[in-house]
Amino acid sequence: MSKDQYTKEDELKDNIKNAELDDIIEENKEVEVEEAKPEPTTEELLQAEKDKHLRLFAEFENYKKRTTKERIELFKTAGQEVVTAILPILDDFERALTHIEDDKEAEELRKGVLLIYQKLLNTLEQKGLSAIDVRAGDVFNSELHQAITQIPAPTDDLKGKVIDCVEKGYKLGDKIIRHPKVVVGQA
Repeated sequence: MSKDQYTKEDELKDNIKNAELDDIIEENKEVEVEEAKPEPTTEELLQAEKDKHLRLFAEFENYKKRTTKERIELFKTAGQEVVTAILPILDDFERALTHIEDDKEAEELRKGVLLIYQKLLNTLEQKGLSAIDVRAGDVFNSELHQAITQIPAPTDDLKGKVIDCVEKGYKLGDKIIRHPKVVVGQA
C-alpha cells in the first residue's frame, strides 16, 4: 500500500466518524429542546379539550342549520318540474279564453273553460306559484325580464322600458321558474 492510499482511507474514516458525531450531537440538541418545553398542566389540557369541544359543537350546529335550510328550500321547490311542465297548459287556457270571449254564441263554453282555468290556477297558487306582474311602462330589469326583441320606442318616456309582455313569467315561492318575455323600447 502506498502512503497516499493510506491517508485517503484514514481521511474517509475520519469523515465518517465526524458525520456520525454530528448526527449524535444533533439528536442530543433535539432532545434538549424537547426537554426544554414545559409539560402542559392539567388545567391547560382541560381548557384545550373544552375549546376543541366547543368548536366541534359550533360546527355541528352550523351543519344542522345549513341542512335544515336546504331541506326547506327543497320542499318549497320540490314540485318545480311538474309546475314548469303545466305552465304551457296554463298559457293555452289563457289564449283559449281570449278567443272564446270574441265568440258571443259560446257563452256556456266560455264559463266552463273559465271555471277549469280558475280551478287549475287556484291549485297552482296553493302550491306556491305566483305570476310576475309586468305592465307596459315598467323599467326593464334584466334579472327579472327576458327581452325577446327591441323596437323603436313610440315615445321618449318608453325608451329602455317594457312596451309589451308576450309571455307571462312565474315564481314558485321566491324562485323565478319562468321569466316574463317582454318587448323593450329601444333608446
